[in-house]
Parts: sequence; structure tokens; C-alpha cells
Amino acid sequence: MRNHLHSAALCKILMFSNSCVFQGWIPKIVKKKACTTFLEDPLSNGDLCQCGGERALHGSVATGDYFGSAVVSKWDSAVHTSEYPTDAFGELEFAGARRRHSHFLRLSCDTPASLVYTLMTVHWGLPAPNLVVSVVGGVGKEKVKSWVRDVLRQGLVRAAQSTGAWIMTGGMREGVGRCVGEAVRDHVAAASSISQSKVVALGVAPWGMVANRKQLINEQGSFPARYYVQNISEDSYYLDNNYQAFLLVDDGSIGRRGGETNFITHLEDHISHQRTGIWGSGNIEIPVLCMLISGEASVLKRVDMSLKTATPWLVLDGSGPAADMITELLSDLSPTSSPGDGEGRDSSGAEQRERVKEIVKKHFPTEKALDKLVDQAVSIYQNRSLITVFHGDQDGPDDFDTVILKALVRACKQVSSDASEYTEELKLAVAWNRVDIAKSELFNGDIQWQYEDLEDLMTDALVNNKPQFVRLFTENGLNILQYLTYKRLESLYQSLPDSTLVYTLLQKWLKERDNLAASHHSSPDSADGNCKKSPKVSPHAKGLSLYEVSRLLEEIFGGVCQPFYYTVLGLELGVSTRKAAKYVNKLQQGDGAYGEKPCAYPWASLFIWAVLQNRREMALYFWEMTGESVLSALSACKILRELSKLENETENKFSLKDLAQKFEEQAHDVFSACYQSSENRSFTLLIRTSPVWGGVTSLQMAVAADARLFFSHDGVQTLLSKIWWGDMSSRTEVWKLVISFLLPPLIYTNLITFRSGILISSFILLGWSKTDTPKHPFILHRWRQFWFAPVTSFLGNVLMYFLFLFLFAYVLLIEFKPPPPVGPATVEFVLYFWIFTLVCEEIRQSFFTGSTGFSQSMRLYIQDMWNKFDLTAISLFCLGLICRLFPWSYEFGRSVLCVDYMVFTLRLIHIFAINKQLGPKIIIVGKMVKDVFFFLFFLGVWLMAYGVANQALLYSYDPRPYWVFRRVFYRPYLHIYGQIPLDEIDGVGEKPCTNNVTLIHEGAEPCPQSEANWLVLILLSVYLLVTNVLLLNLLIAMFSYTFSKVQEHSDVHWKFQRYNLIVEYHSRPCLAPPFIIISHLHLFIKRNIRKVPSVKIKHFMLELRGRMANRLNTWEAVQKENLLSTQSKKVRDSDTERLKRTSAKVDNVLKQMAEIRDHDRRLRMLESEMEFCSSSLLWIMEGLAQSNLIKQTRPPPLHRDAVPTSPSSPS
Repeated sequence: MRNHLHSAALCKILMFSNSCVFQGWIPKIVKKKACTTFLEDPLSNGDLCQCGGERALHGSVATGDYFGSAVVSKWDSAVHTSEYPTDAFGELEFAGARRRHSHFLRLSCDTPASLVYTLMTVHWGLPAPNLVVSVVGGVGKEKVKSWVRDVLRQGLVRAAQSTGAWIMTGGMREGVGRCVGEAVRDHVAAASSISQSKVVALGVAPWGMVANRKQLINEQGSFPARYYVQNISEDSYYLDNNYQAFLLVDDGSIGRRGGETNFITHLEDHISHQRTGIWGSGNIEIPVLCMLISGEASVLKRVDMSLKTATPWLVLDGSGPAADMITELLSDLSPTSSPGDGEGRDSSGAEQRERVKEIVKKHFPTEKALDKLVDQAVSIYQNRSLITVFHGDQDGPDDFDTVILKALVRACKQVSSDASEYTEELKLAVAWNRVDIAKSELFNGDIQWQYEDLEDLMTDALVNNKPQFVRLFTENGLNILQYLTYKRLESLYQSLPDSTLVYTLLQKWLKERDNLAASHHSSPDSADGNCKKSPKVSPHAKGLSLYEVSRLLEEIFGGVCQPFYYTVLGLELGVSTRKAAKYVNKLQQGDGAYGEKPCAYPWASLFIWAVLQNRREMALYFWEMTGESVLSALSACKILRELSKLENETENKFSLKDLAQKFEEQAHDVFSACYQSSENRSFTLLIRTSPVWGGVTSLQMAVAADARLFFSHDGVQTLLSKIWWGDMSSRTEVWKLVISFLLPPLIYTNLITFRSGILISSFILLGWSKTDTPKHPFILHRWRQFWFAPVTSFLGNVLMYFLFLFLFAYVLLIEFKPPPPVGPATVEFVLYFWIFTLVCEEIRQSFFTGSTGFSQSMRLYIQDMWNKFDLTAISLFCLGLICRLFPWSYEFGRSVLCVDYMVFTLRLIHIFAINKQLGPKIIIVGKMVKDVFFFLFFLGVWLMAYGVANQALLYSYDPRPYWVFRRVFYRPYLHIYGQIPLDEIDGVGEKPCTNNVTLIHEGAEPCPQSEANWLVLILLSVYLLVTNVLLLNLLIAMFSYTFSKVQEHSDVHWKFQRYNLIVEYHSRPCLAPPFIIISHLHLFIKRNIRKVPSVKIKHFMLELRGRMANRLNTWEAVQKENLLSTQSKKVRDSDTERLKRTSAKVDNVLKQMAEIRDHDRRLRMLESEMEFCSSSLLWIMEGLAQSNLIKQTRPPPLHRDAVPTSPSSPS
């Protein structure tokens, strides 16, 4: 109970005090210990207390308690100490060591372990471990053996890095603790930045043993405390600078060990009850393993205490006394069956105890408390199932992680009676992310895994980003259709790390739903006509749901597809945000029946989940498993590029863009494989609507994702060309089109070649079947073939637009009459009507194109740059028309119409997009305009600086604002082009001027001053040098860079912008303005009176269902598999992979050679022993032969050499 209270209190304080500037809350929670009773040490002549401290360090109360000192003969930390606020905490800076600061804390040995663990993980920021290895023994001046150093360096630290472990030692520069520190240091120097954070070295040392501990004392905390270390080359009691954190356990004693034992045991026990993974989302509790190296007799107490808390131990045989004793204890004493009577049981126990006593006495001959050590050894032997022995002479350090795994699995079997060995081993492998161990030991075909065995482990692998295990589980018995329900999908989104961008965005939508529900709570209207009914409950949100995910995806995709998960939640399309939020809150508070339903598209849902988190490897795997590969890759590209715009951190932004480019390349490669396999099927692949991705097509998603590389593919361009030309041959010359346009009867001749068969833009794109195609007479059919082609519509619009510009210019230059009643002229009324038809067409494009809502249609319309041109031109024309009708604003209206003509003329640039040479130039011009704005900013700075100085020096007084403005900005701008008024600068101008202030006020021209003309000339020279040389060359350089950058990918840019032009003219009526009004009237009658549904409203969209959709998906999946197989083969054949395989083979050969050398060494030892035995037997035989003890009945045996016979030799 005390531990829980301390953890809760610490968490509250950490919310407000998580800074290094003020941490006064630490002494209020963490305590130290001080001796309060002076018990004289008989070996110190009365100068020292039994705690190890001097008499002067004890207070008057402690030294004055004579009665207590007389009664008690032995010092006890629990009785003779008191707790005070700690005075040593903060960060530790080792003098002369170039590394990050280490955390340290002096704490009482009775401090709750839960509080300490929370402080380390929450406040210090140490990553939660997947394994804790507590190294015990090897302290003091004892020399560590060389093979133990190899185990620590090559085995322990490497295993800790691969598993994400904490290594706990004494943390001082002595024995094993120093070896571990050096091994961690070497690992940090060689490993990457990501791997460095996986290994945490934690030192738990007795406060009274630490050298120079006074440097750490500061009641306010040390940030940092500068710590000096001496005698670096020798073992000492200084703290090791290779550790990330230090816990300095204080039991009140000085210069004595053992006070930290109970604390370490409790800390290990507490950690072993925490769960691995993000936010404790792992499937197992954190495994804790104690590792015994050497050790003195006092270590047996530590081993016994940990074994009683079911903590497994790994003992290094041959490392030293305590480890060797336990190894011999386990090997010599075999468990015996108990006899039936008690007397037999007692005699067996007595014999066992005597044997234990002999072993203990053999290894610790000088120990006096032999019976206590025997009791501890017997207790250790009784828990032998938790002990694993590592034989250094037989097991190499390379497989040390496997040894640790086996030791923990063995312990798990003993603790849990129903635990499966394979299941526990797999849980540990998942926690450590060791898929190599899982493949070699558990998924080698010998074990039949069931779905129930892998279900929870799959969740662990998903949440903690272990894609290799996800792949392994799905390939070995886990059914994803059974696994992924909507409830589990929600839990995956709820487990997102709070440091990710997607978590922040989802919390924003969740907060919005909470606010809408709270504001709608008091509304009496409980009816919801757009949602399915659910039980009426409290409207407060229960937590993150699929509704927030749907809102996020809707914001990312920008309405290009229908909302996700609306059908599952029971929401209808078009439902208002308030009603949807209210309904979802009710649904969350209800039974949530939808949560148990299996996810309709599990791979696609997991793919979106992984892409939103920017998990590269996992997203690529889910993409491999999901259907509709091209569309899925383009969708991921869209998501990642939108997230990169919202990301603030540069590294994450680059990572998002890089993964987006990767998916665009994958979409390009898969479609390329499909196009090479079947041209017609690949066309269908581009325009079919997807039920998985909200009814969107691949072309629409590619446009939304700005996938220019994908659009540059020949297959996409071939389809666009066929759509552009309709049923006409794509080789038709332009002059033939123009002649046929002007003389329509020529279309019935052989001037233009038409393809036989059904119009591709009507058959493939509009989803007609051959039987659904209406039959028309030849004359009408040929007429439709010509006039309904987008290229004809484009040609007609271009020709009529030139005629419109000619009419507009004619009105402005010749027929622009005065205001009514004199004007306007008849030709001007024709111009008004023409503009009216243009307005009607813009209204049709903005409101009646596509199947999206009003707001979405407007947003898509405004996003187009040329639509902005149209709105500007039409708005200016309306303004000019209104102004020209009144005499007082006639001239202003005429000026507006003149400017409007320029806008309409510039709109003509849009037609260049269809040309392969001129199209990219439009992009170049657009980007250069942006460069000009940057140039004008720098130029404006110099203009103002020079203009103000020039005006002030030449004219001491000029109250006319208009002329001041001209001289400050306009004249310096003309200076750039060479118009320099030298007469004004020299003060010899011929214009009449005056210096009389009164006359100047009346409008006279002030005279320029000549006193400072030398300074004006200097400023002019500097100004011209900067503007004409520096800034203009900078602008030219910017233009050159822009041109080369766009020109390098001009073909890609042109192919991408060509799509928008084709879509626009494909959806336009065949007649051009002003005759387009006829088409508008026809459409109005057809849609609103005859109620004939529109076919072109879903242009470039083909809906496939049933067998045809399945066949197309299967064909696409086959092409993707072939592509992935080819890519995998290329990777395997690359030089990098060959080097890796060669390196692995060399390592395997070196390992086998080491084993051979070891076998050779052991054979030599065996041969030496055999020679010794033979010599001894020979000596015995000779002695017996010379004595009279044995009577010889036959001659002694003779030695015969065994000559091996070759199997190929003749018999």
C-alpha cells in the first residue's frame, strides 16, 4: 500500500516539477539514513562506531546514549538509524570525461521500489527495459578472468543491445562493475545512435563505499555535480563514468557493503511485475535475471533472497568461489526420493547437509559462520530449478543471448505450472525483438502453433513496432480475418505513442467531439434522422474511436474519397458533425456491438494504421498483403505528403517525404508490370472505383497525391491520349481538325481516320457494356464521334476564345460608347452576352461537376489556378460594366475593362499546357514569378534606403506627398534602367525653381541642393552597383536554377498537368461559348425535366463488381508478386547482400574453427591424461611384477599396435 501511495504522489509532483531548475520535491519524498546511536567498535579503540563512522560524525544524542549502548552489542540499521531528507541528487558530471551527464540519487535502503522505478522511467527518462540483468559478485580487488571479460563484452552487452535491457551492477570502478562499464563504453562508441539508447547501465552502490561522495552533497540538488576521479588505471571505489544512472543506497553505514542487498532485491521484484512495451502494452512482465560472477561468501545471502522471490539466476562456472560452489552444489547433489518413514527422511537430509557442508568448507575454508552458509546453500539448492549454469569453457559468448533466453524460459516453467515452454520462449523473443531466435528455435516446423497462442503476441508486435514478428505470425497460423475486429483496431489507435503527430491530430478531433457533445447535451431534440438508433446514454465521450480516425482521414484526403468506417459506425454520408458526434458518444457508452465484428478490409486498415505512424517496414509489409496495390500505394503517398506538411520536426518531415516517394515508386513499378502484361487491363486498373478506398480511382488519387512520377508512365499517357482523341486516330494532323471544324461535312469523308469499334471514352470510362451502347445511324454516329471528342471541344474553345479576345479588343478600341443613353453599342451587348455564357460555364464547373458536396466542389474549384484567373476576370468585368454605365465613373470603368482585357489575354496561356514543348514553360514561368517576388523584396529594401537618402540630400524641403513618393520609389527604380537626372544632382537644372517656403507651399518647384551632391554621387554609385550587378545577377542565377530544375523533369511536369486539361475538356459540352448556352439549356432540360441521370458526372470512373472485380484484383496481385520477387532477387544479387552473406559464412567458419581448436585442446588434455594413466599403470605393473603379491600363472600381455585397414585395400 505504501508503494502505491508513493508512486501516486510522485506522479502528481512530476506533472508540475519536471525541470532541472527546481526539484525541491525530491527531498520531500526521498530520504537518506544517518546513524543515531553510537555503538563502539571494539577493534577501533573507541574511535569508530560499528556503523563505520567516526565518533565526531555522530551527534551528542547518539554518543550520549550510554544505557542503549550498554544493552545492545550489535549495530542494526533498522534500529540505530533515522531518516532525513536526502541531500545528494541531480546530475553527475565526471571531470575530464566527454560524455553526457549521469543521473544520481542518494536514497534510504527502505525507499519503496515503485517510487524509484517511476522516478527513473518518468523523470530521468530512462527507456523502460525489456530485460533486466543484475550482475552480482566480482567486487573488491579480485581480478576478473579474461574469458569473463569476453562474456561481458561480447555476450552480455550485445545481448542487452539486442533486447533493450538494463544492466545493474555496483557501478564503481572495481571488478566486474568496471568491466561492464568498459564494455558499455565500447558498445556506445561502435553502435549507432538508435542502438546506443537500448543499453542502460545502472549502478546500485552503497553510499558509504563511494569515494569522494562529499562532492555530491547539495541540499538543493546538483545540476550538475562535478565529480573528480583519481587512479583511473587501478580498481577503486570511485563511480564509473560509463553508467547512465546511479542509485546510492544509504543504510547509515560507512565503508561497509551489504546494506543495499534488500533494496536491490525489492527493486528487482518490482520491475519483474511491470509489463514490457509502450505504456506497458507488452504481452509479458519484464523479465529479471541475476548473473553471478565469482563472489564471496556474503553473496550467498543475496542469491538466497532473490531465489525466494522467484528471480532466476545465471551462474558463470569457473569465474570464482561462490559461482564455483553453486555449480558444484548442483552437479554433485542429485535429488533423491524420500523414504517412506520419517527416520529415513531425516537421515537422507543429514547426509545431504553434510555433503553441502563439505562443499561450502572447500570453497570458503576461512569462513567462521559455517552453519549459516550451509543453511543458505541448502536453501539455494532447494530452488535449483531457477538456476542455470553457464560453462565458460564449453559455451561461447556469441550465443549468450540464447543462454539468457533459455534460463528465463526455464524459470517461467517453474513459476507457472500451466506455462508452455514454447509459449514463454516466444513471449521473451517478442519482447526482445529477436526474430532470429524465434525462427530457428520455435518456427522450424516442429511445433504446430494455434491461433490462441499467437493472438496476444500479435498485438504486442503491432503496438511495439515489430514487423518481422507480424510477418512471422501471419505466415504460421494467425488468421488476420479472425484477429482484426473493429474493437481491436480502435485499441491499436488508442495505443499510439503521445509523441507522434497522428496522436495529436486524433486528440484534436476527440476534443472537438467532446465539446460538441457537451454543448448538445442539454438539447431536447434527441431524434437523429441521419443515424441509426442506439440506446440513449450519457453523451460524454468514452475515448478514441474510429470516428476520429475517419475525420482525420477525411481531412487528409480532402474529400477525394468517401469517409471511412461510417458504415460500421452506423453513420450515413452527409450527416452533420453535431449529430455524428452525439451518435458516436451514445454508441461508445452502449454495448459497442460493432466492435466484435471482423474488419471488412483488415490488411488495408492495418496499412493505414502503420502509414499514419510512419512505420516504414511495417507499412511496406501491409502493402504487400493488401489488395489493389497501385491505389493503396498512391493513397499512402497522399497520406504521408499531407502529414509532412503538418510535421514541424525536420527529421520526421524528411522521413515522411522519403516514404511517400518510396510508395509512389512502388505504385509506378507495379503499374509498369501490369501494363507490360496487359494494356487493356491496366487501363481498367486506373479508372475502376475502389470500395476499400471510398470509391476513388487510381487516377484521382494520383492527382490528389501529386504523383508526377506515376503520371509520367507510358501506360497512363496512352490512356489519356486515347481519351483525348476519342474515336479519332491520335495521328490526325491539326490542320485536318481545323478544316473539319470549319467545314463539318468533311467529317463524312476520309479526311479524318476514325477507329472502328466502340468509343473508348464511352465504353471503358463510362462503364457501358456492348449491349448497353445505344444504336445510332451512321450520320449521327459519325457526328458524335467528331464533336464529342475532347480534342474537338478544346479546338473549338481555343478558336472561339481568340474570336472573343478580338471582339473585346474591338469594343475597347473602337466601339466603346459613352454612358447611356448614348451607349453601349450593339457590339458591346454581344460582348456582354458572351461574358454571360462564360459565367454560366463557370457555374456549371463549380457546382454541377462531380458527385461531391457544395463545399467540396467549391474548394476543388478554387484550388485550380486558372479558375482563379476566370473569377478575377469576370469580377473585374462586372465592376467595369457597372462603372461605365454612370458618367461620374465612366473613365474608371473603362480603365478596369482595359486591365480586365489583360487578364483575359493572359488566360490564353492555359492552352499551352497541351503542347509538350510549351507546357513545361508555363511551370517555369510560374516558378520564376515566385523568384521575382523574393528579388523585389531585396530591391525594395535598397530602393527605400537610397530613395529616402537621395530625396533628403537633394531637397531640403518639399511638402508635396505625391512628388516625394515619386522621387523616393519611382526615380530610383528608373535609375536601374539608366534614367539618371544629372542636372538635379549637379544643381544646374533649367526648370524654374525656388527656395522660398511660401512659394513652395503655393505649388512652386523647390530647387535641388548642391552642397551634398558629392555624397549623392557616392550613394548613386553604390546603389547602381548593388542593384545592376549584385541583385540582377542574383535574379538571373535564380532564374537559371529554376529553369534547369524544371527542364530536367520537364516531361514529367508536362504529363502531369496534361491530365487536368484533358479532364476539363472531357467534361465540357461540345459547343464553345457563346453557343455553349445551347448545351446548357439542353442539359437543364435533360437533368431537371426529363430526369435523365448524368453519365459524365462520374467521368474517368468504372465500377466493377463480382467476378470481374475479383479477376482484376487477382491479376494485379500476381503482377505485384512477380515484381516483389524480381526486386528481392535484385537485392539478393547486390554487392551489399553478397558481402553480408560472405561475412556470415566467414563468421560461421571462424566459429567452427574456434570449436575445432577447443576440441583439439580438449583432446590434447585427454591425451595427456591418458599418458599419465598409462604411465601410472605401467609403474603399478612393474611394481607388482617385482613383488611376490601376485603369482604369475601366465606371461604378461604384450602391446600390439593397431594398424588401420583402408576400406579400399584388397582383402
